[in-house]
Amino acid sequence: MDRERQARGRQVKPGLAKAIAFPGLGWPSSKPLDRPCLSAIYFARDNQRLSGGRAMAISLKVNGQTRSVEADPAKPLLWALREDLDMVGTKFGCGAGLCGACTVHIDGSPARACQTPIGEAQGMAITTIEAVAQSDAGKRISDAWVKLDVPQCGYCQAGQIMSASALLATTPDPSDEDIDAAMMGNLCRCSTYVRIRAAIKDAARAGAKA
Repeated sequence: MDRERQARGRQVKPGLAKAIAFPGLGWPSSKPLDRPCLSAIYFARDNQRLSGGRAMAISLKVNGQTRSVEADPAKPLLWALREDLDMVGTKFGCGAGLCGACTVHIDGSPARACQTPIGEAQGMAITTIEAVAQSDAGKRISDAWVKLDVPQCGYCQAGQIMSASALLATTPDPSDEDIDAAMMGNLCRCSTYVRIRAAIKDAARAGAKA
């Protein structure tokens, strides 16, 4: 936990962060950070005890269950999940919405939990990696990830699976261009992009046979 808290203090500054582009793979794309880092702002204020006592009861619908969190409405969903609800499958990566490690589904669409204040997530259906396999698309993607041994270190893979399952839920037979567009915000330091693409296509074929 100490290392994790130290990592929060090393957030990138607006306008400086750029993702590495991998030519020929289509994603991720090089994109500058053009907004403040919500995680850095929140924790700088929290660590300095400057929140002004704004904690309040926030009701979140997570994986089909209503959960209550006592926190500042500006707290990023990522940290509410990990710290308040003890759901640690959603990972902290960049804290700036650039790497995709913290991806969850909000009302069925992929969203960066590190950039989503819990106050804005009230009343929305939140799905995390812990429950993604409960959907047909999520189950097929999860099975394909295991079948093709996609992960290397595995740290980014929860976010990869969340983005891939959201794609398959809306596009049952995705083209390479569809995959590129859906996955371009998810970075993998181990460069498992070829296996990720193969797993998405395998999951799509499994759906076509069902």
